[in-house]
Amino acid sequence: MNTDDLKQLIKDGLSAQRAGSQVAAKATDEILNDAKHPELKAALQEGNEIAKKWAQRIEDAIAEVGGAENQNNEILEAHYRVSKEIRAKATSDTTRDLGIIASGQLALHYWIASFGTVASYAASAGLTQTEQNLKACVQEAKQADDKHTDIAQRILAEQGQQ
Repeated sequence: MNTDDLKQLIKDGLSAQRAGSQVAAKATDEILNDAKHPELKAALQEGNEIAKKWAQRIEDAIAEVGGAENQNNEILEAHYRVSKEIRAKATSDTTRDLGIIASGQLALHYWIASFGTVASYAASAGLTQTEQNLKACVQEAKQADDKHTDIAQRILAEQGQQ
């Protein structure tokens, strides 16, 4: 494959990640306000701090690849709309918290896939710093996913559901 074509794929992926990061930042306050379980709120706040690191790593990667055009991230925009609906339909704080976790994990899996794909492309293109930074993002997203699973299990156990 032509290196320029590969770099364009990387630029497009990073541009989508930048836009997705902006969608996530917009959703953050709403989700934090809706969450009630203290452990979930703490995990969400921690996730927001990690997301700020991701945004900086994305910007660093965009600089390494030579810039990228702005675009929308329709996938995460749609996910954000569905997340709002799930939270609005919840009939209790517990169901809302579990819905927040489920939606959050879907978003985390998007990030795992996106960061992982672009990291592998960056490795092939010789963009070592971008590869390393995005692999770090993948690991952080996987850790957050595991943490959210554990919190959901504890919430269910508190409700006598396990």
